[in-house]
Amino acid sequence: MKSILDGRAALKAEVDKVAEVAGYLWQNGWAERNGGNITVNVTEYVDDEIRNLPAISEVKQIGVTLPALKGTYFYCKGTGKRMRDLARKPMDNGSIIRILDDCASYVIIADNAVNPTSELPSHLTVHAHLIESGSSYKATVHTHPIELVAMSHNRKFLAKDVLTNILWSMIPETKAFCPLGLGVVPYELPGSNKLADATLKELEDYDVVLWEKHGVFAKGLDVMDAFDQIDVLSKSAKIYINSRAMGYEPEGMSQAQMKEMSVAFNLPK
Repeated sequence: MKSILDGRAALKAEVDKVAEVAGYLWQNGWAERNGGNITVNVTEYVDDEIRNLPAISEVKQIGVTLPALKGTYFYCKGTGKRMRDLARKPMDNGSIIRILDDCASYVIIADNAVNPTSELPSHLTVHAHLIESGSSYKATVHTHPIELVAMSHNRKFLAKDVLTNILWSMIPETKAFCPLGLGVVPYELPGSNKLADATLKELEDYDVVLWEKHGVFAKGLDVMDAFDQIDVLSKSAKIYINSRAMGYEPEGMSQAQMKEMSVAFNLPK
C-alpha cells in the first residue's frame, strides 16, 4: 500500500522521529500499554497533492473551536495504540489529520483511519496557543516518567519551583538543557478540560509540566526536543531518588553555583 510518506523525505523524517521517540518512551518504561501521546504539527511539510487528498474518515469534532489551526495538519498517535507498536509502524498506529475551515472539526487523510488520541483536544489547544504566540515549537509529548511521577506523590515537592530547583541542582546539564524548569499541575481528571486549562497556563512559563500522580506534558521544537527535556529531568530525578535510597539527602549544587551556570551559559531564570 502506498504511504503518504513515499517520496516526501522531510515529512518522513518527522514521522521517523516520532517513531524513534516512541521507542525510547517504551524502553524507559514510561509508556505502559497504550499510555502516552504524541502530536506534531506537520503543516510545513504538506504539499498541494496532500492538500487535495480526500478524507478517509467522516468529519470528527474536536470539541473546541481553535481559529489558529485553520488548514493545519498534524501527525497524531492513535487512541488505544501502544508506543512500542508505533515505534515499529508509525503509520499503522497513528495518522495524519487535516483541521477543517470551521476550526472545530477534522478529518483523517492518511494512511489509515486510525482515530487520534482521546486527548487530542488538549494537544490541539496547546498547538493553537503556540501558533498564536508565534512560537516555533511544533511537537507535544505526554508520557509517564517513573521517578518524576513518584516525586509528585510528595506534597512538599509540588510548591512552585521546588522540584525545579531540586532537579536543576542534581547535575549541571539539567539546568543547561531544561532552562525553564518544571511546572506543576495539581491532580485533575485525565483528559478533562480542567487539566487542559491548567496545563496551558503552566506552559506559558515552562516547556515541561508535571501532572501530579500522572505524568508529564512537554512541548518542543520537534518531538526529539520535547523528549530530551523530559529525559534530562528524569535523569535528575533518578539521581535524587538513588541518593535517598543510599540513605542520605543529596547536597545538590548551591544556588550560587546554579546562578554561575546561568550567567556562563546565558540561561533564563
